[in-house]
Amino acid sequence: MTNFTQDYYRSGAPEVIDTQATYAFEEAKRVSVGRTYGEMTLGLIVTTLVALFTQSGNFWLRFMFATRGWGWIMLAIAQVVIAVVLGTRLMKMSETTVRVLFYAYAALTGFTLSSVFQVFSLGSVALVFALTAGFFLCLTMLALTTKKDLLKAGPILMVALLVFVVAQIIISFIGQDTGTMRLMAGIGIVIFAGLTAYDAQQTRALLAQYENQPEMVKKVSIFCAFQLFLDFINMFIYLLELLGDNRD
Repeated sequence: MTNFTQDYYRSGAPEVIDTQATYAFEEAKRVSVGRTYGEMTLGLIVTTLVALFTQSGNFWLRFMFATRGWGWIMLAIAQVVIAVVLGTRLMKMSETTVRVLFYAYAALTGFTLSSVFQVFSLGSVALVFALTAGFFLCLTMLALTTKKDLLKAGPILMVALLVFVVAQIIISFIGQDTGTMRLMAGIGIVIFAGLTAYDAQQTRALLAQYENQPEMVKKVSIFCAFQLFLDFINMFIYLLELLGDNRD
């Protein structure tokens, strides 16, 4: 083998290996992100099935009657507890525990959301759900393909969400008309649209951070699915308030 040929292969071999390694790395990231969205989709399916089952048996009204109208507080507390546990104990829990908590939250959400059928027509709920899915897909695709770093917007979005929640609590005490409700729904849509794009990029970043820890990747995938699930559900609720066909 000539010196030229030896030098060619000596210099060329690392490039081939690097290319293969880069491809494998990118493929692993796509698989991990795909797992996250798969988990989120399953969560939404659980929520939908529970909501439809609850509505078919009128279980929500029965539950509220049995708890004298205080049942929604117990459900809200249970959901908050699950969210806090997932956020603070993720590193110490097993993958199975994380998954069970996520799907338990999805089921509780479905039970609670069944109440929308008392307010909005079935066709309206289905249409807004489909619209939310399309909007969510566009936002996540944009976030995952743009070169702009949306993670910098995280603190701004968190502050906006906190102010929004406080404003909603205050308005609920002083009363609100249809115009105010629509305005708040519009603001909620904008905030959760931003959070959807942010969480999409954060999902990719977190999965890359734990790429060498297979067990952590599985748990982080479920946790990120949980965050994206919350974004989807909140956008759906606010879009329904803004565009839904009220039964009245």
